[in-house]
Amino acid sequence: MTWIKISELILLGIFVGFVNTLSGSGSLLTLPFLISLGLPANVANGTNRIAILLQNVVGVTSFKKQKVFEFKEGIWLALPAIIGAILGASIAVKISNEIMEKIIAVILVFMFLLLIFKPNMWLKKQSKKLTTKPNTVQFIVLFFVGIYGGFIQAGVGLFLLAGLVLGAGFDLVKANAVKLFIILLFTIFALAIFIYNGNVNFKIGFILAGGNMLGAFIASKFAVERGPKFVRYVLLAALFLASLKLFGIFDYLFNYFNI
Repeated sequence: MTWIKISELILLGIFVGFVNTLSGSGSLLTLPFLISLGLPANVANGTNRIAILLQNVVGVTSFKKQKVFEFKEGIWLALPAIIGAILGASIAVKISNEIMEKIIAVILVFMFLLLIFKPNMWLKKQSKKLTTKPNTVQFIVLFFVGIYGGFIQAGVGLFLLAGLVLGAGFDLVKANAVKLFIILLFTIFALAIFIYNGNVNFKIGFILAGGNMLGAFIASKFAVERGPKFVRYVLLAALFLASLKLFGIFDYLFNYFNI
């Protein structure tokens, strides 16, 4: 791998680490790039988990030092996601990628509209809903989010944010901190499964992780200093771009302009 590619990988990691920490869907960018480097799709999927794991270690540590959340607030919510992630990383899902992407895109558009027309749902802590132990509905939702996260990762942060804000009652800053903690825990198990099956390129993974870690550190500072409104804007941008990607708009434009 050339120094140019290494530099591109680090810069991409910084951007993705920033986006993942404040919203999610950064893996929609890293996975295609890793595949463009010559990695098979399953190896790209596994290699990306190294960056995700270390990025979240930095993000969680930074949020914890800034007293945004306590570990006890995330551990119960993480349990169903961990169970789901182990299952998701262990099975081969027999579903068309195109169908799955379209379903995800529709959900992301719905979340985008909620952010536009119901901003207070995302910006204010909902004390009546706030809980650290998931009820039955939350358990089921987090379980399936975990399956998805264990299987492919890309976009899982957005779904977790929706569950933590709209379901558990956290504001966006605390939800991001808890989200990183949950993903950190289930990524440990998912990555172990990918490593066991030989689907990880450690060299590329750690180079990407260097960028992700820096991006996560910067983003955690921005989130606390600028508050939920700033995070909402980043989330809006991430949802919009992720939806365009999943609906194939980018591919259409690239083909149309021969890019």
